[in-house]
Amino acid sequence: MDTKKVWFVTGASKGLGLTLVKRLLNEGYSVAATSRNIAELKTAVNSESESFLPLEMDLINENNVAEAIQKTVEYFGKINVIVNNAGYGQLGTLEELSDEESRKNFDTNVFGSLNVIRKAMPYLRAQKSGRIINIASIAGLTGDFAGWGIYCSTKFAVVGFTEALAAEIKEFGLHATVVYPGYFRTNFLTGGSLRTPENEIEEYTAARRLQTVHEKEINGNQPGNPEKAATALIKLSSMENPPVHLMLGSDAFQFAGNKLNALQQEISEFKNLSISTDY
Repeated sequence: MDTKKVWFVTGASKGLGLTLVKRLLNEGYSVAATSRNIAELKTAVNSESESFLPLEMDLINENNVAEAIQKTVEYFGKINVIVNNAGYGQLGTLEELSDEESRKNFDTNVFGSLNVIRKAMPYLRAQKSGRIINIASIAGLTGDFAGWGIYCSTKFAVVGFTEALAAEIKEFGLHATVVYPGYFRTNFLTGGSLRTPENEIEEYTAARRLQTVHEKEINGNQPGNPEKAATALIKLSSMENPPVHLMLGSDAFQFAGNKLNALQQEISEFKNLSISTDY
């Protein structure tokens, strides 16, 4: 295990990001951790170690992101593993959510990660080594959740750009993986990380029912253990040939299998119509 690695983790003041940062520091890694609120981050991590560099960073401010990456490299001398973990859930049907609510979710979940990748790549290319781990969600593989359309589409986007990134950076000896967590027992389903629509339309009963289920029943009963997720991410970072896609959690694994089977069936069923359009 190469504990000399320097990790850069976004969204580190809570949830999976916080668990990962604490685990990394315990195991002797160097960690630059970012949050919009540095006081909250320092309190949550509670470490005075020289291996810990807390950074206040606004993901959607490109210059701010560039500064955070630069500070990391100046402080530790290098950067090895980037974990794009920052993001939040946005509930609401496509009709309910305003343009502003939808774009904000994309800004954080998609464009924020793209800013980090864009600013980190020159350092990683020069090093000819490094990993980029993008945290999506099982909702980035299956969008079949009423009232989660915008959130799902942000995660589908993360999957798409990670696949392209993996292909683009291969020639530099770099790797990219998209991680699809299922339900983990973090504070994701509570106020700060999950936003509800400003203008609800009561006719959408399926979406409301799913919203209530997530807030009242699933929250606190998630099958996934964040500590074990942190262990899995550390293991992933040291693989010689890491996968481009990694499911996290037995629920995510099950959802993925169901989606692939349903997709295969649907594609095959309409084969004749699909191939009828060639010259």
